[in-house]
Amino acid sequence: MKGFGGGGMQKLMQQANQMQNKMKKIQEQLAEMEFEGAASGDAVKVKVNGKNEVLSITVADGVVSGADDVEMLQDMIVVATNEALKTAKEYSDKEMNKVTGGMSMPGLLG
Repeated sequence: MKGFGGGGMQKLMQQANQMQNKMKKIQEQLAEMEFEGAASGDAVKVKVNGKNEVLSITVADGVVSGADDVEMLQDMIVVATNEALKTAKEYSDKEMNKVTGGMSMPGLLG
């Protein structure tokens, strides 16, 4: 096979390793970052990290005044959580695309 002789394959493997190392570093940085989502203004706020773990849920005073408000509160928590997770994913995707140039790299982070 032409193009793989003379260290071409070795250079390709080095580049793949460098890319993998950069991606792991970004993942480590993302794990330390916090992203926030909110619902109904700021009635409910949810913080997540880059590992998609919920860190906190804050409910403003007066959001729940009776049993009927519980279902509405649950809906707001879902909305805020999904917003926070979406923000984290969009940021993560943007950072990874800087490394991969938008190429899909299945299995690279195994």
